[in-house]
Amino acid sequence: MLLNEKYSPMYFLAALGAGGLSVSFYMYLMFLVPHTDTPMATYNHIMPILSEGTFISFISAFSLVFIVAFAFLHFKLLIWNVKQYKAFKATTGFEKLMNSNAEVTLLALPLTFAMTINVFFVLGATFIPNLWTIIEYMFPFALLGFGIVGYYALKIFLEYFSRLISGGEFDCDSNNNLSQMISIFAFSMIGVGFAAPGAMSHYISINAIGIFGAILFTSVAFLLLLLKFVIGFRNMIKDGIGVEASPSLWIMIPILTLIGITLIRIQFGLEHNFDKVADKSSLFTLTSVVLSLQLIFGALGFMVMKKIGYFEEFIHSNEKKSPVSFALICPGVAFFVFGMFFINLGLVFNGILDKYSVAYYLLMIPFVWIQVKTIVYFFKLKSKFDL
Repeated sequence: MLLNEKYSPMYFLAALGAGGLSVSFYMYLMFLVPHTDTPMATYNHIMPILSEGTFISFISAFSLVFIVAFAFLHFKLLIWNVKQYKAFKATTGFEKLMNSNAEVTLLALPLTFAMTINVFFVLGATFIPNLWTIIEYMFPFALLGFGIVGYYALKIFLEYFSRLISGGEFDCDSNNNLSQMISIFAFSMIGVGFAAPGAMSHYISINAIGIFGAILFTSVAFLLLLLKFVIGFRNMIKDGIGVEASPSLWIMIPILTLIGITLIRIQFGLEHNFDKVADKSSLFTLTSVVLSLQLIFGALGFMVMKKIGYFEEFIHSNEKKSPVSFALICPGVAFFVFGMFFINLGLVFNGILDKYSVAYYLLMIPFVWIQVKTIVYFFKLKSKFDL
């Protein structure tokens, strides 16, 4: 059934969340399955592990099931959203959206499409034998894909921002939240996508293009972060946060994860082909800073949403529905993903923690708990919206 004027581009966050959950389960394979000859765990590393009958075998099999399941949901929800968006464009609701602050929500489209490329990459690495023998032929297509998505995101944003600057049409009174930061989320996602070939390719030209693209879109994200973060918090402190848009307080968590991973990949890329000697300690400090900020925003967002009754009103109750609720999924995914980076690159890589030790698995527990809670909320929202 078509929603027509009731549709919002924020519904794309449902597909984004499913894609993020699929990628999050790859993190177990990435960091628990040995892969000394490649930067990523691939089919050739994963399949032999499955037959060993160890704890890692169980975790790997478990992860593969959920990678496929959430990838399926990602594509299903993506197709649903594309159909709904096409119908929505023919309504007066779309015209109204294009002349309001909400025009920025169109950036949920390139944000989700960038995630789709990541899902394809994970599925290919996990299920295609000997993929790494042809990976260098795939990197240019990955760069092209992120380039197209990046162009689309810039086009949407520049049209939106130029309208605001030329006409002075920004409604500050309805900006008492951080929803405007979805543009930063989108550019950060594109930046981290470019950073992957920038870190892993053996050809310096591909390496350089990837790193430049990562720097370009991450720089845009940083610039907008300074602007929209200050404006959003100013209006929240002045007028109080808008209840429906309060999950936007957590949008900084995925943004921090994407920027953090981008900086890590750029560091590895420069070490790989630009003869820069990477300092291991910098990975500890970088991951610590990112995780610390995520904990602060996570605690602040939870306290605010708890105080204004957001969870009872928009999650546990069926009386009110808001597609913005799907913004709760991305922070949970992002916190788990960066937690794995912190443990493995910040601690294990520096010799602070022994891999596969009891302490190693104990430290994973809070991040895994957040992942489980995120999955529960995802299906709760999916059921609530009948998606």
